Amino acid sequence: MGRLVLRGLAERKVRAALTVIAIALGVALMAGTYILTDTINSAFAEVFATSYHNKAVVVTAREHFGRGSGAEASQIDEATVARVRAVPGAAAASGSISSSAALLTESGRRLTSGRSFALVASVQPPRFESFTAARGHLPGAPGEVAIDQGTAAREHLHLGQRIVIAGRSPARLYTIAGIARFAGAESFGGASVALLQTPQAQYVAGKRGQYDSINVAATPGVAPEQLAARVRAALPATLTARTGAQQAAEQTAELEEELGGLRTFLLIFAYVALVVGAFIIFNTISITVAQRTREFGLLRTLGSSRAQIMRAVLEEGLLLGIAGSVVGLFAGIGLAPALNGLFKAFGANLPDNGTVLQTRTVIVSLAVGIVITLIAGSFPAMRATRVPPIAAMREGVAIPPRPLPSRRRMIARTVILLIAVLAISTALGSRITLGGLLVVLGLRVAWLAARVRRAGQPSRHRVITALGRALGLIVSWRGIMGRLARENSVRQPGRTLVTALALTVGLGLVAFISVLAAGTKATVDQAVSRSFAGDLIIDNSEMGQGVPAAVAAGVRAIPGVGEVTAIAFTQGRVRDPAKPGAPVIDEKSRLTAVEPQSFTRMYRVHWQQGSTATLHSLGPRGTVITKKFASAHSLTVGQRLLVLTPSGNHVTLTVRGIVSEEVIGLLSNLTITRALAQSAFGQRDDGVNFITYAPGANAGAVRARIDELLRRHFPQTRSQTAAQYTKEQSEMVNSLLLLVYVLLALSVLVSVFGIVNTLILSIYERTRELGMMRAIGASRPQIRQLIRYESVITGLIGGVLGLVIGVVGAVLVTELALSGAGYVISIPVLTLILLLVAAALVGLLAAQLPARRAARLDVLGALANE
Repeated sequence: MGRLVLRGLAERKVRAALTVIAIALGVALMAGTYILTDTINSAFAEVFATSYHNKAVVVTAREHFGRGSGAEASQIDEATVARVRAVPGAAAASGSISSSAALLTESGRRLTSGRSFALVASVQPPRFESFTAARGHLPGAPGEVAIDQGTAAREHLHLGQRIVIAGRSPARLYTIAGIARFAGAESFGGASVALLQTPQAQYVAGKRGQYDSINVAATPGVAPEQLAARVRAALPATLTARTGAQQAAEQTAELEEELGGLRTFLLIFAYVALVVGAFIIFNTISITVAQRTREFGLLRTLGSSRAQIMRAVLEEGLLLGIAGSVVGLFAGIGLAPALNGLFKAFGANLPDNGTVLQTRTVIVSLAVGIVITLIAGSFPAMRATRVPPIAAMREGVAIPPRPLPSRRRMIARTVILLIAVLAISTALGSRITLGGLLVVLGLRVAWLAARVRRAGQPSRHRVITALGRALGLIVSWRGIMGRLARENSVRQPGRTLVTALALTVGLGLVAFISVLAAGTKATVDQAVSRSFAGDLIIDNSEMGQGVPAAVAAGVRAIPGVGEVTAIAFTQGRVRDPAKPGAPVIDEKSRLTAVEPQSFTRMYRVHWQQGSTATLHSLGPRGTVITKKFASAHSLTVGQRLLVLTPSGNHVTLTVRGIVSEEVIGLLSNLTITRALAQSAFGQRDDGVNFITYAPGANAGAVRARIDELLRRHFPQTRSQTAAQYTKEQSEMVNSLLLLVYVLLALSVLVSVFGIVNTLILSIYERTRELGMMRAIGASRPQIRQLIRYESVITGLIGGVLGLVIGVVGAVLVTELALSGAGYVISIPVLTLILLLVAAALVGLLAAQLPARRAARLDVLGALANE
C-alpha cells in the first residue's frame, strides 16, 4: 500500500503541490505569529534583563491591577529612599522615576512614530544607569536632555537641538546634550526615551519630590535575596522589594500577558486559513477517490480490506499534511518579519532582536497542520471504503451514498444544536428567548424533513443548483460556452458546494466584520449626536494616554468658555460585602469618574432607575451602575459594594441608580465622582474633557484661544468638535478594518488554490468530453472561455453564500449581544457589492492555469482516454 500511495502522488504532482501550498499558507501564518511574538518577548526580556542586571534590589509600590490601570499606586518619597539606604547590606540607593510624555520638535512635530510611545526617565548614578553617551553627555543641567540613538537617527536629531517635552505639567523646552546608547538594544521599536535630571523628570511626571522606584546596590558578600528580605522588612506593606532578576522576570511576564492578545488576534486568521485549506484537502481527496473508484474496486477484488483502503487514503493525506506543514513552518520564518512590517505600516512599531524559533512553535505548527489534514481527509477515506468490488468490472458504478443517521442520532444532534445556541448566547452576555429556541428547533426539524423526503438529493445540493443556475445567467448570454458553463457548474452540486465553501469562509468573515464596522461607525455617530450636548471635546492625540488634570483648570480660565467637565477612567476589584466572605463580583472592573453637576449639562444619560438628581447626589460614597452589570451580578439600587482601588484603599459604595447600556462605553460598570477617583483611587489623568461656550461668545475666537493654550502648554492634547471626533473614530475603525482585510486576504488566497485544484481535477475527469468538443469544432479560446466561466460562477456562488452568512451572522450577534444598548445595524451595501465582484475576480484568476491546461489537450489522445 505504501508504494501505491507514493506512486499515486507522483502521478498527481500538480494537485498534490496545490494542496501542499494550501496547507502551507495556513501553517505559515501560525508559525509566523508565534515567531513574531516570541521575538518581541525576547527583545523586551533582553531590555529588562539589561536594565536590572546592575541592581541588586528594586523597590516599587505594590500594584493591585498591574501596569496601565489608569491610576497611581502609593508614592515613594526621599525619606523612603533614606530608610532603604540605611538598611544593613545596602551599599547605595537611588530614587528613580519614569513616565510617558510627548516629545516634539519646536515646530510641533511628534518625535514618536505611529502609535509608539515616549518615555521620560531620570538619570541614575553611574552604577545604576543602563544608558551611556554615544555622543555628547548625559544631562548635567536642568535644561538638558539625552535622547536614545534610535530616535535620534530616525528623526535626524543632533546635539544642541531643542525639543519640547510635555507630560502632566506644562511643556518645557530642553536642549539635546547627548545621544544615548542603551546597553541591551539599538532601538525600542519606534518608542523614544528621553533622559532628564531627576527634578525635571519629576516635573514632567507631575510628581515633585516623589519616585516610582528605588534602585539598591548590595555590599560585597550580601546576596540580592538576602538584601531584598532586609529591605522588605524595613518598608510598609504598600511597598515591595524584589531582586533585580525578579523585577526583570515580572516585567517580562506582564509583557507576555499583554502580547497574548496580539497572538490570539493573529492566530484567528491562521486558523481561518487552515479551515479553508481543510475544505481544499477534503475536496481534492474526495475527487481523487471518485476518480479511483475502479482502482479501489480492483483492490477490493484482489482481497484488500476496507481498513487497508482507508489507510491508503489517509496515508496520502498524511504525506500531504507533513509536506505542507514543513513548508509552512519554513515559510513562517520568513513571514514573521513581513507581519512586523505590516504592523509598522499601520503605525504599530514592534521591537525585535533577531528571529526566535522555539521548540513549541515547531511542534504546534507541524501538529496542527498534520491533524487538520488528517481530519479533512478522513471523510473521503471513509467514503473510499464503501467502494464495492463490482466497481472494477464496469464503468459508471457510483460509490453508495452515506445512509441517513438513525432517529436517535438525529435527536442527539438536535439537542446538541440547541445547547450550542444557548452556550453562544450566554457567552455573548445575552439570553435567548423561548421563542428563539423554538425558531431554531423549527428550522432544524424542517431541514431534517426535507432531507428525509429527498434523501437522493440533499437540500443543500438543490440550493446550489438553483443558485448556480441563477448566477449562471450572468455569463449565459455570452453564447453557447456561457450556457454550457452554467449547466456544468451544477452538474455535481456537492463538489461545487465544497469548492465554493473555501471562498465562502473568507468572504463570510470579511462581510461579517464589514457589517459590524459599519454598525460601529453609525452607532458612535448616533450616540455622540444624541448624547453629547457640548461644543468641544479635548483628548490626547496619542491612543491610550490621558489628558493632564491641569488642562481642565487652564481651559476654565479662558474668556468665553462656559463650562468644562472632566471625565476620568480607572479600575477596581468589586466585592459583595453582604454575602459571606465578601466574594469578588468583578476582578478588574472599569469605573468612570465624572463631575456630576457639569457632566449632566453636557451629556444626556439614559436611566433605567434614577434621574439626573441621582447623579447629582452621588457624594463620596455613591455610584450608579450599568444595566448589564446589574443583571450579570443581580445587583439592585440600595445595595452596597466593596471596591479595592489601585492605590490599595478599600471603598464602600452604595448603588444609587442604574443606567441603560451604552455602546460607546462612556459610562462604565460603575460611575463615581471625579473627586473620589482622585482621592481614593489615585487617579491623576483625565480621559477626556467636554467644553461648552459661554452664551453669546464667538465660537471661533474661543476655540482659537483654547487651541493656543493646548499648543503652548499641553501639545499632546487637541480639541475637536463632535463631528471631528466621530470622523476620527470612523478612521480608526477603517484602519483596523483594513488590517483585518489584509490578514483575511490569506484565506482568500488559499481558496484560489482550492478552485484551481478542483478545476484541474474536473478537467482530468472531462478529458473525453473536452476532446469531443474540440473534435466537433470548439476552438481553444472557446475551451478556455468555458473553464473561466465555470470558475466565475463557482466564485460567485461562494461569494453569495459568504455574504449571506456574514450579514446574517453579524445581525444575529448584534441582536444577541448588543440588543437594548443602542447599537445601530448598518449594512454597507457598496462594500458587499464590491466583495461580490471580488469573488468573481477570484474565480477568474483561479481559472487561468486550468483554462490553459484544458485548451492544450490533444484531441486524439483525449478521445482515446478512458
